[in-house]
Amino acid sequence: MHRSSTASASTTRLSAIGVAVALAGGMLVTLTPTAAHARAAAGASLPFTSVEAESASTTGTKIGPDFTQATLASEASGRQAVRLSSGQRVEFTVPRAANAVNVAYNVPDGQSGTLNVYVNGTKLAKTIAVTSKYSYVDTSWIAGAKTHHFYDNARVLLGQNVQAGDKVAVEAASTQVTVDVADFEQVAGAATQPSGSVSVTSKGADPSGQGDSTQAFRDAIAAAQGGVVWIPPGDYKLTSSLNGVQNVTLQGAGSWHSIVHTSRFIDQTSSSGSVHIKDFAVIGEVTERVDSNPDNFVNGSLGPGSSVSGMWLQHLKVGLWLTGNNDNLVVENNRILDTTADGLNLNGSAKGVRVRNNFLRNQGDDSLAMWSLNAPDTNSSFESNTISQPNLANGIAIYGGTDITVKNNLISDTNALGSGIAISNQKFLDPFHPLAGTITVDGNTLVRAGAMNPNWNHPMGALRVDSYDSAIEATVNITNTTITDSPYSAFEFVSGGGSGYPVKNVNVSGATVANPGTVVVQAEAQGAAKFSDVTASSVGAAGVYNCPFPAGSGTFSLNDGGGNSGWSSTWEDCSSWPQPGQGNPDPDPGRNLAKGRPATATGSQDVYTPGKAVDGDANTYWESANNAFPQALTVDLGSAQAVRRLVLKLPPATAWEARTQTLSVLGGTDGSSYATVVGPQGYRFDPASGNKVTVALPGGTSVRYVRLNVTGNTGWPAAQVSEVEAYLTS
Repeated sequence: MHRSSTASASTTRLSAIGVAVALAGGMLVTLTPTAAHARAAAGASLPFTSVEAESASTTGTKIGPDFTQATLASEASGRQAVRLSSGQRVEFTVPRAANAVNVAYNVPDGQSGTLNVYVNGTKLAKTIAVTSKYSYVDTSWIAGAKTHHFYDNARVLLGQNVQAGDKVAVEAASTQVTVDVADFEQVAGAATQPSGSVSVTSKGADPSGQGDSTQAFRDAIAAAQGGVVWIPPGDYKLTSSLNGVQNVTLQGAGSWHSIVHTSRFIDQTSSSGSVHIKDFAVIGEVTERVDSNPDNFVNGSLGPGSSVSGMWLQHLKVGLWLTGNNDNLVVENNRILDTTADGLNLNGSAKGVRVRNNFLRNQGDDSLAMWSLNAPDTNSSFESNTISQPNLANGIAIYGGTDITVKNNLISDTNALGSGIAISNQKFLDPFHPLAGTITVDGNTLVRAGAMNPNWNHPMGALRVDSYDSAIEATVNITNTTITDSPYSAFEFVSGGGSGYPVKNVNVSGATVANPGTVVVQAEAQGAAKFSDVTASSVGAAGVYNCPFPAGSGTFSLNDGGGNSGWSSTWEDCSSWPQPGQGNPDPDPGRNLAKGRPATATGSQDVYTPGKAVDGDANTYWESANNAFPQALTVDLGSAQAVRRLVLKLPPATAWEARTQTLSVLGGTDGSSYATVVGPQGYRFDPASGNKVTVALPGGTSVRYVRLNVTGNTGWPAAQVSEVEAYLTS
């Protein structure tokens, strides 16, 4: 497991969140919105098409969906993936003409191996190397699960063209591999050297990747001032960073052809500018997050009038950590994958910066951020980017700044500490410049965005406006937003630092919200927002949660601008949080109260996590740590319920033999103290009776937390449950 230092500024940002007080009260991914207004589709125009593994045919095991922090499924695209044991495969139907594929995958910690590749049933000589080297990052300062960043990406040129409808399969060769998603792409041939350019190989660079090419790159940059440094096809190793880079273009033959291996490409505090970097890959060796190290593609400044385009950036701490003068910088058409911290951060002073049409996946902090430290970021924008699976923070975060635009972005599957979009006055450090002028948040699509914050033990909405360290005085216009399948709320207004600063001057108009897990509006700060033409459907609990934090700090007014529908109800009890699927009024008393609820356990084995016992799928299961009785599984029903019976299941008879488990049932209302509801006894799980048992609870039992305490199992030296079902009926 990789360990991390907490030495500098961006770590301080996360640490600041960590000390916040607990708040009261057959799928083809085309990367377009599931619902939208009459506007351009959100997200980047991409050179590849993604296909989810769970929608493909497989001999493996599908995992998920799961929103529980620190599970493989919860960090996967779509919150689902496919687990392959050795010899098992997943076969994709190719969605477009392609000659290359990139696979997002996981292997168990400490292991590595290969994926065999088949095209229309024929095994290729090429394989895809897979490793846990860049995964399992430990962030010890974060409450809750300490380990995250489970997935990685690996790519291969197929050596042939495949057409839409062809079959490409990947097969686990030796170790277990969990496959998340495959990106199919038609990669163009290598570009040719521009006339008049200076090739790094002419200065002694080694395209085999064996020799150190650092000095050759420096010499080529010095020789090409005002012109182009050419990076031919090949692999190049740099052992230290470049600096003094200005008035030059660094150009490769394409990001699949020209590959630079270094964890620190450019590190400089200033530049006169006109630096243009394009069309190659920079792949690092960053396996942990050490914030005192400049382990970034660009650390500091490229100078005014610069650009970064057509790059593949992977295995770095941060793609671009930008300070100093980067006025009018354009960052476009890049892929930023598998960073242990931010994808890109405009760290103060940015003026007129445009970050557009980029693809980011698997960031360990905010995928895209503006942080107005030392000076305000001004008149800058994040536009038409596609962001997937930031696993420890937000998809897009705006921390202060003046006249900022966040437009037409597609953000999905945020996890742990993140909203899809955060508009915030959280300063982290001084001197900080709060939000000012007009903040425009327009045309964005958020899918499965928002998460349970383990520091606050508190849900975060898909789109959050946060007066964390000072009042929101800027005008915040949130328009034409699509929010789908948020596990918690759609819009959240909060003063997360606990000081009760107001959120003012917010206008929300033209939003479509579908299937939020709890509420449409989660209002916890004093202040006001105007809502117009906001429509909602399949709301989980109620339309509005409006409870001040801290208690007594003031009220939040929801001003009706007209055209709103589907979210008129209010959650009335400020002493309890609405939980996903827990409606008001009460739902059908015959339903399973435990399905989809948060579940925890004293321990679990590999991927057999507590969430498997409440996912509604009897084929998946929780298994405790082995040879360590007693073991306990706890399910939070969300509110006190008069539960009359539990149904406990193991996988179907075709998969599991009979066994007897000895267990007792405990109940509680506060999550800390428990009383015995049903004493210990043996329960026989028999395939002949469906591998399930019913446990009757005495009448009058009212519990929010149901705990199974397992002390024995005749079939395996661990506690095992595939489903816990709780019912109000006897």
